[in-house]
Amino acid sequence: MSDLFRIVPYRPDHAAAWRALNEAWLAEGGYALEAKDQAVLGDPEDAVLSRGGAIFIAERDGEAVGCCSVMRMADGGYEVGKMAVTPSAVGLGIGWALLTACEGVATSGGAPRLYLETNAAQTHAIALYGRFGFVRMPAQPTPYARCNVWMEKPL
Repeated sequence: MSDLFRIVPYRPDHAAAWRALNEAWLAEGGYALEAKDQAVLGDPEDAVLSRGGAIFIAERDGEAVGCCSVMRMADGGYEVGKMAVTPSAVGLGIGWALLTACEGVATSGGAPRLYLETNAAQTHAIALYGRFGFVRMPAQPTPYARCNVWMEKPL
């Protein structure tokens, strides 16, 4: 863990930050808030936590500056989603730390892989995912209109 930030499990008092962090990156990317976004951001306890997933929040000086979720998939893998880091906290290693926390959940759950969906315009995120061991894969079914890149990391 870094002296500059800490990764903590989601708590109900993170709800507003969880929504704001994700709405910010969606707006910055010019993406619409889609139906699945609304479900996951509006009720993370039901959409993620009650289904065997986890949400992690990166805190810096008591403020939420990043987040990421990991959700169990039907094939036993885990999907990484809703990853965001505020511009003021980029470059501190928060993305790597969030992915590491998500991988820990998947590994402890016996998952064969981590999976994610993104957009080709998210070049910095895609570069991070590649450094973390994700590789591109063929197109998969997705509820997101913005998704045009699919990646997985065998565990």
